[in-house]
Amino acid sequence: MRIAVLTESDPAEPRVAAVPDTIKKFKGLGVDVTVQSGAGLKAGVPDAEYEAVGATIAATSRDAAADADLVLKVRRPNEEELKFLKSGATVIAIMDPYGNETALKAMADAGVSAFSMELMPRITRAQVMDVLSSQANLAGYRAVVDGAAEYGRAMPMMMTAAGTVPAARVFVMGVGVAGLQAIATARRMGAVVTATDVRPATKEQVESLGAKFVAVEDDEFKQAETSGGYAKEMSAEYQKKQAELVATHIAKQDIVITTALIPGRPAPKLVSEAMVASMKPGSVIVDLAVERGGNVAGAEAGEIVTTENGVKIVGHVNVAGRLAATASSLYSRNLFAFVETLIDKESKALAVQWDDELVKATNLTRDGQVVHPSFQPKAA
Repeated sequence: MRIAVLTESDPAEPRVAAVPDTIKKFKGLGVDVTVQSGAGLKAGVPDAEYEAVGATIAATSRDAAADADLVLKVRRPNEEELKFLKSGATVIAIMDPYGNETALKAMADAGVSAFSMELMPRITRAQVMDVLSSQANLAGYRAVVDGAAEYGRAMPMMMTAAGTVPAARVFVMGVGVAGLQAIATARRMGAVVTATDVRPATKEQVESLGAKFVAVEDDEFKQAETSGGYAKEMSAEYQKKQAELVATHIAKQDIVITTALIPGRPAPKLVSEAMVASMKPGSVIVDLAVERGGNVAGAEAGEIVTTENGVKIVGHVNVAGRLAATASSLYSRNLFAFVETLIDKESKALAVQWDDELVKATNLTRDGQVVHPSFQPKAA
């Protein structure tokens, strides 16, 4: 069995799907690994480090993928890459399937079995494979670092001979994995932190990290979580009440970090133009949902926008990728944990158990068809 690790075709993607540590583990399973030359450079891993743990280096993606049984990537393969993957090959990546039906069909037409790591079910067995959590954790940390860099003032309270510097006020909107890490990071940096979320279970989590919870806690709020642990879309009436509460709170904040995403839908708008206008000059908003349309009015993907009243709206994309070495290390461990379940230990060959719950949850294409029930082509 042979695994291929390809260089990312998107020049803006610095992460890599395997690091020397996971290559060593694959070799321990009796698997041959080929890495495309330069695949790890942006993540701080030169070819020599892959060779040192037994990987073969291939000059091009075509050479690396030739006859590979399993192809590992960060992002889904593009049309050019699909041309030289052998029919029947298994491809595992962050596929971003929502709204990308054409790309899914292209993978089906290429005859590959595609698996989407971000569809991994949130069950105990799959925690070590949870890409969304590993990458969101880093994004939450980096959001605070980026916000502090743009803020231009000290984060902690400082008592000096020249006077007291007040602590920065940080408000985190959306308390998932990214939000919780943002709270913890801002607290470690000495800020006064508040946070909000529509899921009632998050209140205790926020307070356990030393932050204050801000929300309209009515009956609808108490029922605002799906069985899978995701936020439900709230009624217009609740959204209005929550927006009024947030509007008065946000005007007093120095840094606001928004993290709210609902799988398969555009990001909910949390911060209006009026809210942005109410903030003090020099304040900063970091929008972690900007790639899905953004939580903040006026946010631009890949840009730092300065408003007329002097508020900076930070819209960095691929925020986890801004910590490429760490992000690659965690992502590659997620991948290895999943791939290990697909390999027969005795024959050392790929042996996918198609009725396994992890396989059924993540498998997008197989035998020339889009097979995942959530992405079936719509009838004409």
